Amino acid sequence: MAESHRSSEAPRGPVPDLGMRGGQPQGPMKKAKPKNALRTLRRIWTYLRVYKRGLTGVLLFTLVGTLFSLAAPYLLGSAVDRFIIPGDLHGLAGLCALLLAVYALSALASWLQQHLMVIVSQRTVQQLRRDLFAKLQALPLRFFDGKTHGELMSRATNDIENVSGTLNQSFTGLIAGVLSLAGSLAVMLYLNVWLTLLSMATIPLVMLFTKTVASRTRHHFAKQQEHLGELNGFIEETVSGQKVVQVYRRERLAAEQFDGINGELTKAGIQAQIYAGMVGPVMNVLGNAGFALIAAVGGWMAFRDWTSVGVVVAFLNYSKQFQRPLNDLANQFNLLQSAIAGAERVFEMLDTKSEYEDNRNLVHMRQMQGEVKFDRVTFGYKPDIPVLRDVSLTAKPGQTIALVGPTGAGKTTIINLLTRFYEIDGGRITIDGVDIRTMDKDGLRAKLGIVLQDAYVFADTIRENIRYGRLDATDEEIEEAARLVGVHSFIRKLPQGYDTPLLTGGSNLSQGQRQLLTIARAVLANPAILILDEATSSIDTRTEMHIQAAMRKLMEGRTSFVIAHRLGTIREADQILVINGGGIEEQGTHEELLKARGFYYNLYNSQFVKSG
Repeated sequence: MAESHRSSEAPRGPVPDLGMRGGQPQGPMKKAKPKNALRTLRRIWTYLRVYKRGLTGVLLFTLVGTLFSLAAPYLLGSAVDRFIIPGDLHGLAGLCALLLAVYALSALASWLQQHLMVIVSQRTVQQLRRDLFAKLQALPLRFFDGKTHGELMSRATNDIENVSGTLNQSFTGLIAGVLSLAGSLAVMLYLNVWLTLLSMATIPLVMLFTKTVASRTRHHFAKQQEHLGELNGFIEETVSGQKVVQVYRRERLAAEQFDGINGELTKAGIQAQIYAGMVGPVMNVLGNAGFALIAAVGGWMAFRDWTSVGVVVAFLNYSKQFQRPLNDLANQFNLLQSAIAGAERVFEMLDTKSEYEDNRNLVHMRQMQGEVKFDRVTFGYKPDIPVLRDVSLTAKPGQTIALVGPTGAGKTTIINLLTRFYEIDGGRITIDGVDIRTMDKDGLRAKLGIVLQDAYVFADTIRENIRYGRLDATDEEIEEAARLVGVHSFIRKLPQGYDTPLLTGGSNLSQGQRQLLTIARAVLANPAILILDEATSSIDTRTEMHIQAAMRKLMEGRTSFVIAHRLGTIREADQILVINGGGIEEQGTHEELLKARGFYYNLYNSQFVKSG
């Protein structure tokens, strides 16, 4: 397919016809619904478990680092009882060297597990991005009709980055926290059961506080991501339409609207961060209270000779190690809320039904003659609001069919049904007698060449932009297509010729030049059926006259559908269909419709007779 990208013609307003000119439909953002956090974590795990060797290494180094960190307090307690109190400086020096080695090995193990985790998490997120982008390419246009560009960009960037950051920080933190918690508890029980029970007195308070805060932080982080997507969408729309904003002097209005959305984002961000920020201070208070309690009780027990001073010193360090994982787990849990909120939005998109999911065991047409029939076709972008009503038409192989009519009548809708960008609600569309709903979509679109009104080129060379029509085309074929359209001489005059790089959106070319490149792209695709949707609307009259001969040559032997508001371009069409009110009001040749003195006659005269 020569032009597979979505036109900016999106259904909006009371008559959702893709022929209407506009941007993305802007409406209220969809409110976030509570999701299943455990299910989302399982989905993330399906991506992580691919890297089992890396995760095994992470687990191994985390375990080694935890064991070394658990050994340090025990050695410190032994130093007090065995060397400091007896005054054995030689033995103390040896133990200090051992402690130094333990701390060094613990740090090394920590660095290695973090190094491995970074690799695993980045590759995991790389796969997630790849899946999301591939899904975007396969989603039906109906999905995009209800989403702004900013919202989609937010899911593809901000939400995935949240997942990436959390995997880097939280995954190993959770593993280390659990291991450290279990190890500290085991050693503490070994040293003194009563002090262990005393140190666990604050755990119910920690769990209750964490559960209460977590239920609120996830909600506010989800709202924050929603408002961020809305803000991105507004910025993208405003920047794209900056000329319109300035021409109509709406800078202040745009700033006020931005302030409103920005204020909602700020409010949600403040609420999310306030709740998340409560965890650290509260956990520190609980931890310090427990530490003071253990110090007091342990000191009293040592005074009574119920335990040694070294055991109390070791226990105080273990109590810190016991409290620290609780603090870390609570903090990591809050980070997880942000990641889960982002991951849910990503998985929601991944779970959207692709337009290719039912594309199995379908007809693959190797050759097309190009006979197109619409048999009582009915369609509406919204339920119970039909745009086309019982439309029937026949295009014989090689014929040129022109579609004319007022904006919003349904002209481009006919084209979008033929390409299966949307599925019909009733009736039947056939090509060479085969219902297109039984055809493989890729195979169908490979036989169609489409040139849209809004010429879209990529930030690549001119050569590669034309080659987009057929990726296996040779340089000679690309240049021949350019010659046929009449753009070859223009390209050769550029400093780098066909290798001239285009800026984003082709901003270093005129609109007409971009349109000529898309027409050359369609020529290169060599389609069986050609669709021109206002293909020459952005080209001046002289340039249009220059390429008419090339366009006629291109349409020879091909069934062609032409949508045009400038009626002078369709006089030679085999059939002219006048679309109005969702149906075909008139049809015939140019001369036949003028003789009928109906809608077409009035439309034609309004363009030519009055202007003369």
